[in-house]
Amino acid sequence: MAQHKIGIVGGDGIGPDVIAEGLKVIDAAGVSFERVDYDLGGQRYLRDGTVLPDEILEEWRGLDAIYLGAVGAPGVPPGVIERGLLLKMRFELDLYVNIRPFTAPGHDFIVVRENTEGTYAGEGGFLRKGTPHEIATQGSVNTRMGAERAIRFAFDLAGGRDKHVTLVHKTNVLTFSGDLWQRAFDDVAAEHEGFETAYNHVDAACIYFVESPQRYDVIVTDNLFGDILTDLGGAVSGGVGLAASANLNPARTGPSMFEPVHGSAPDIAGQNKANPIAAIHSGAMMLDFLGETGAAAKIEAACKANAEMIGSTTEIGDAVAAAVAD
Repeated sequence: MAQHKIGIVGGDGIGPDVIAEGLKVIDAAGVSFERVDYDLGGQRYLRDGTVLPDEILEEWRGLDAIYLGAVGAPGVPPGVIERGLLLKMRFELDLYVNIRPFTAPGHDFIVVRENTEGTYAGEGGFLRKGTPHEIATQGSVNTRMGAERAIRFAFDLAGGRDKHVTLVHKTNVLTFSGDLWQRAFDDVAAEHEGFETAYNHVDAACIYFVESPQRYDVIVTDNLFGDILTDLGGAVSGGVGLAASANLNPARTGPSMFEPVHGSAPDIAGQNKANPIAAIHSGAMMLDFLGETGAAAKIEAACKANAEMIGSTTEIGDAVAAAVAD
């Protein structure tokens, strides 16, 4: 009998291709679940204007997790899918932590990104739009609760690792939001005896990601800085095609969402060329969050063993599935 109810959003481009391989590997690991498919993404929007109806969002509240491939299609105006689907999902389901692990020879670190505030909250607007004197503002919304709960998650995560947490921000320029984040970080750190802490400006962190990523264990940062840093983390760890992510509701008041970091890559959709490792690893993160820790560990080990494999989408998926089933 299925123990988990999982919503599947294959999405656009290579999304359905890589999710199919992820599901193949989950099946090989022997995890049973009830699958509920959703046709959402750029292509659905182009067909009938649907992005994320409230009735589907309400249905998602009864799921245990959401497994998403990639969304985005040529011809969709910027912001429609990003704000109407991905950000709406994060805000409405309170997916307030985004975590992305990065492992490569010489380093193994995790970025914890606050996922529901900052510049992505949507505060701002236009004045005199379309005139020579046009003004656009885009505010950064930061609450003590939002920052602190992300920081606490980072410290909890580091407790099972090397007990080292680095705050990344830009406190020398962003003197209001940076001050809030620094004070929240210092207060939480004071409760964790035996932990080491550090602070980096975000521009310095970009340099360190390239030159000395081994200095990091767990990084915690705000929404925008986390978005940029995690893409760079993928680049220094083998490419975004290998980068997995989890958008978590740690309180479990609703489902968490798991997705590869890469985009929909419509130019290679359906050609059996996309590397499915990121999607498979994201599936392992989903299983771990659902309590299927043994299966998750086997899949993660198989992903690492096949990370440098060259082959088609299905060939790589078959190799990982075979390793998991052994």
